[in-house]
Parts: sequence; structure tokens; C-alpha cells
Amino acid sequence: MRNLLTTQDQNFYRELILKEAYTRLTWKMKYSEEYPNTFTTRRPKSIGVFINPPPPPARKLTLPPVVQKQEKKPVIVLRPLSEAPLMRPVTPQIKADLYQGLSNEGKGRHLYLRKRAQKGPEEKFDYPILSSWDYGWRLGDYEIDCRTPASGRSGIVRSTFYTRNGIFNIPTGTDQLG
Repeated sequence: MRNLLTTQDQNFYRELILKEAYTRLTWKMKYSEEYPNTFTTRRPKSIGVFINPPPPPARKLTLPPVVQKQEKKPVIVLRPLSEAPLMRPVTPQIKADLYQGLSNEGKGRHLYLRKRAQKGPEEKFDYPILSSWDYGWRLGDYEIDCRTPASGRSGIVRSTFYTRNGIFNIPTGTDQLG
């Protein structure tokens, strides 16, 4: 903002305005006959003034027919009583957190939403709502056996690279590959 009104900028704007004005003038001189600024009417001007102007043609005024609007009945969608609700109800302990404190302090709604987000969809719903949930639904029921395969990449690197080049492979407790 400091450099807006320097002498150089003022001269630039002055030159820009003059250049635009000259461009408009040359266009007007070149195309004034093709694009006049006032349009003439097609009817020639009459010299005399009408003493008694002719009356306008009489038109019969017709109104559109009256149409009675049909009353729209509100559509009420009721779920059958046999249908189960989509989401399981919230536990009273988590619901009580909703009314304690303010979100600014990390309590209230903020804490409630954080605790609800920690629960997975299997704990919040009785059945998968989305088709994408089918792939991981009830995956926790199966025991996941995570062992490093003997013929995996880390085993090949350990047996080929380290022993051939004379580098000692002593893994530490923080190593990820093992």
C-alpha cells in the first residue's frame, strides 16, 4: 500500500488513461457511420400536429379463468413399528458428557463427539448401512495373526545383503522390519 502513489505510478495511470481515450476516439472516427450513437425512427416525422388524434383501437378486456387451487396435504412418512432404528442409542455416560462444560474447554459437545468417534461403526449400528461397510464388518471377531513371514523381503535382505558384504545385522528394539 505504501508504493501506490509514487510519481512513477501516477505517470503510468495518466498515460494509461490518455491511451484509452485516444483509442476510443480513433474507433469512433473509424466506425461512427456504422454504429451511430442515436438511432433514427423508421417513421418520418410529421410536420403538422394532430388536432384530434385518432382513438386507440378498442380491445376487449378478457380475464383469465379462475382456477381453484387444490389444497396440498402434507405428506407424513411413518416408519413401521417393526423396523429397528438405524443407530443404537448413546450410552448414558457419554450422553451426560454432552451437557457438562463448554466446547472451548474441550468438554461438552467437543468431548461427546470425540468419544463417539472413538467407537467403530460396529458398536454404533446393528447392521452395515453402507455397502462399503460390508468389507470390514465384524472384522474384529477374527483373530489377526501378524507375524513376519520367513520368506518376506526383510528375510531376503538379511540373508543376501548383510552376509555378502560383511555388514553385521544387529536389529534394535525400535526397528520396524525386524
